[in-house]
Parts: sequence; C-alpha cells; structure tokens
Amino acid sequence: MENKKTIVISGGTSGIGLATAKLLVAEGHQVVLIGRNKEKGEAVLAQLEANSTQAYFIAADVSKDEQCYSAIEKGFLHFGRIDGLVTAAGQYREQLLQHETPEQIQQLFAVNVWGTISLCQYALPYLRRSGGAIVTLGSDAGLQGNVACSIYGATKGAIVSFSKSYALEVAPYGIRVNCVCPGDVETPLLTKQLKDNVHITMASLREHYPLYRIAKAEEIGHTIIFLLSEKASFITGAAIPVDGGLTSW
Repeated sequence: MENKKTIVISGGTSGIGLATAKLLVAEGHQVVLIGRNKEKGEAVLAQLEANSTQAYFIAADVSKDEQCYSAIEKGFLHFGRIDGLVTAAGQYREQLLQHETPEQIQQLFAVNVWGTISLCQYALPYLRRSGGAIVTLGSDAGLQGNVACSIYGATKGAIVSFSKSYALEVAPYGIRVNCVCPGDVETPLLTKQLKDNVHITMASLREHYPLYRIAKAEEIGHTIIFLLSEKASFITGAAIPVDGGLTSW
C-alpha cells in the first residue's frame, strides 16, 4: 500500500491474521491485533519486533458483541484512525450435522459470522472518515459443498453473502468490501485438524489441489493486502478464491 495505513485484524495472533500483520508491519503500516489470549498477544508483538507506534494488541473475544465494540474503540483511540479491517478470526470444525449440538452450532456462528458482522458494524464510522477497505475471510467451504462441513460451510457461505451485500451498502462512502476464500492453509488451525482426524494426512490433502500443494499463510496475506490497497480500488463485492484451483475441479 502506498501510504501508511492503520489496519485492524481480528485473529491477528495466529495463522492468516498474523501472516497479514507481519507483511503490513514490514511495509511500515500500523496494525491493531485482536485476539483472545493476552499472553499470546504480547508474545506476537515481540515477534513482530514492532514498537508501540506500529503495533497494538487488544484482548477480545469476537463472539461477544460488546468486546467487538470495545476493541474497535480502543484501536481508534490508540492510533487515531482506522483505514482497514481484516476479519480473520474464525473457528473450524468438521462434523456431521447429526452429531452437532445446538451449543456447538451457536458457537461457530457466534465467532465466524456475528464476530465479522459486529466488527464491520462498529468500524464503519471510522472507515467512513478514511474511505477505507474491509477484507473478510470466507472459505472454499462457503463456495461449494463439503462432507461434514454443513455448519462450517454455512457460516462461511453467510460471510460471502454478507460481504457482497455490505459492499453495496457502503459503496456510497467510498468503502470497499471483499471476501477472500482460501482452501487449506498451513496454519495452527490445520495442524489441529490433522491431529483430530488421523485418517487425513498432508499428502492426502495435497491430492485435492490442482497445484498439488496447500497454501502458505503469507500467500493469503498478500492477497488481503492487495485488496486493502489502492491497487484494488475498483474491486468490491468480490468473493475471491485463493485455493490453488480447488474450486475449479
């Protein structure tokens, strides 16, 4: 991005969110990282080797509406502006619908859907001032059917639909909204998935991809940064697969 920006990133202490934060800080931008674990957040700040003028961590659970509001307010008060929002916080679970409980379903929607919506809603007044951009995180599961992903896929499909409609709502303010839809990515979330599903191996995952590999978190991060930048000034309302051709089969 051409000018120094202040970007709020939920899920900023691991995976795609952290990878995006590292890239932004390396380019000289300021980042507000939202995560649930304070100790992990402080460790990430040290890992970024950024001082207090470049990175700021806020402990918050995005499934809680009031904590989303507080996080946005604190981020604005710390840096004095918000130019972009990346909603990378999310949970993943593969499970057949017949084994899901109402509590599990509600929790997945609370984090993946309501967390995204709340952050977008509360960031709007500040993004209107800057004419900023929003990048939400969908998934290949939000674009096509996957076995044992009926609930997870529903949350990500909701994010895709929300992003397209919200893009129309905020376009008059010069705000762009786009949704990035990765396939499998080398993140702690995937590591946990492989640990919990012993029948799945990294080799078997690669076989699903035309490029015969899965993404690195930085590759998703580069796409996110492009969509935040002026180089993507005429792109809004898009759901962009970054999946090595997975959804093209």
